[in-house]
Amino acid sequence: MRQEQDPENKSPTLLNNPEHDVIILGAGIAGSILGAILARNGARVVIVDAGSHPRFAVGESMIPYTLLGLRILSERYGVPEIATLSSYKDCNRDIGTSFGQKRHFGFLRHTEGNEPNPREGTQFSTPGILNRSGHLFRQDTDAYLFNAAVRYGCTTRLGFRVEDVDIADDGVAVIGGDGTEIRGRYLVDASGFRSPLAEKLDLRENPCRFAHHSRSLFTHMIDVKSTDEVLRHAKAERPPIPWNSGTMHHTFDRGWFWAIPFNNHPGSKNPLVSVGLTMDPRKYPKTGLSPGDEFREFASRFPAVERQFSSAKSVRPWISTDRLQYSSRHSVGARWCLMSHAAGFLDPLFSRGISNTVEVINALSWRLLDALRTNDFSAEKFEYVSTLEQGLLDYNDKLVNSAFISFDHYELWTAVFRIWSFGSVVGGFRLQRALSQFRRTGNVDILKKLEDVPNVGLWWPDHAEYGKLFDSMVDQCQRFEKQEISSATAADELYRQLEGADYIPKGPGFADRNVHFLRPSPAKLARMGIWLAREAPADIKDMIGGVAIEMAKTGARGRRLF
Repeated sequence: MRQEQDPENKSPTLLNNPEHDVIILGAGIAGSILGAILARNGARVVIVDAGSHPRFAVGESMIPYTLLGLRILSERYGVPEIATLSSYKDCNRDIGTSFGQKRHFGFLRHTEGNEPNPREGTQFSTPGILNRSGHLFRQDTDAYLFNAAVRYGCTTRLGFRVEDVDIADDGVAVIGGDGTEIRGRYLVDASGFRSPLAEKLDLRENPCRFAHHSRSLFTHMIDVKSTDEVLRHAKAERPPIPWNSGTMHHTFDRGWFWAIPFNNHPGSKNPLVSVGLTMDPRKYPKTGLSPGDEFREFASRFPAVERQFSSAKSVRPWISTDRLQYSSRHSVGARWCLMSHAAGFLDPLFSRGISNTVEVINALSWRLLDALRTNDFSAEKFEYVSTLEQGLLDYNDKLVNSAFISFDHYELWTAVFRIWSFGSVVGGFRLQRALSQFRRTGNVDILKKLEDVPNVGLWWPDHAEYGKLFDSMVDQCQRFEKQEISSATAADELYRQLEGADYIPKGPGFADRNVHFLRPSPAKLARMGIWLAREAPADIKDMIGGVAIEMAKTGARGRRLF
């Protein structure tokens, strides 16, 4: 996408003859996906990174919403490699046998010194046709996508440490420690927390605006026992899907442990488990112990957790963070974008990291390709990208903060859990309906219309009543935290709203506090079908029912919908 020379100046300028159309800082999953999309569609892209592949990264847990976002990116921009990540089977076939299977989100409440109560577990799974996700072994997925970006035409400068950034009216440049310049027409910083662009333009908010506070310890380990083998629960008290078949969250007052196994399926040859501990530093400040010793000391407070990690050994150095949360005042400007984790970060709870990244890439890519054609790199052209990034972070802040407030109060936690899970499911149906229509018509305006919503950043962004329910969840949790009401009062009010919502399907148990394990069995799906036919509001019937019918037809033809 080369530009004509300035007729008033025959000599090349930064605008008229740059080395590259787009400079991307960061060769991780975000930078590599964006680079592949842009290069596949004709842009001259360079990916710049101080490191190289393979490399360690966390953010391994997927959700169905993310799978749909990946497929939209893949089909909208013609990059099939992106869709590989949306299927556990495809990852193991096309990348390697290092991936775990994810069949559910599992949560089990713990209190210090006690065995966990089996009645205080929650589990959320979706039908198999909706949930083919895996636990991503990131050093493999990120290298796979980076290689794809190179194959589509990206040039790379690995081992290049950016010392300075130059944003001019007619172009951009990044400067290395030896003075080497890399020039382009637009700069995307996808490098993460230590963003050179955020530092150069002083974009970080200080203090961070988010209400949520957490710090984390994490590594990869071997010889981690499965959750199922360390629990002393009777068979009748266990969930329908083994805990080890999904992403396991051991929750406690203002924090949680994670166990994300890569070794939970016969098709995987990877013995590792991603392990971490995330907690509120205001309640649990750093102790001065080494990260590994601090993890084991904390695990020893919870008998079942201690047993799970009793024989485990880390295979790489532990990482210990200070407060995880950071935010930025702006994330777009003339000729630049601060993308994804360079713009801000919340917490790994609910696995929103890759999902948010995918949404931002989708919104940025078509605007950037258009800007390269029209030579319009104004901040106004990319304003929606900034609105989306900030909305994703703000809604996630409200959700995660509400969860941390509720963790030690089981009834309130289950209400938060249901409001999150239901919205995530229906948000996924919304994406699937748009993708199906796009496949039939090839009309990209169908996908662009997904952006025209009132609650930008919420996973079900165009349903007013759900938006009110979400806001009520945040309000009730905040009132409880301020000791204005009890946890029981907050929980009862949220269940009253859940039970009275005519748009929440009957059958799966989203509004039923007595249903701890949200697994849509054939019988539950049948009850939901009756509800859709007889009682569902027209918009919900059209969205859920239409996708369900298409799923049934696709299944009957033996084809995969996702």
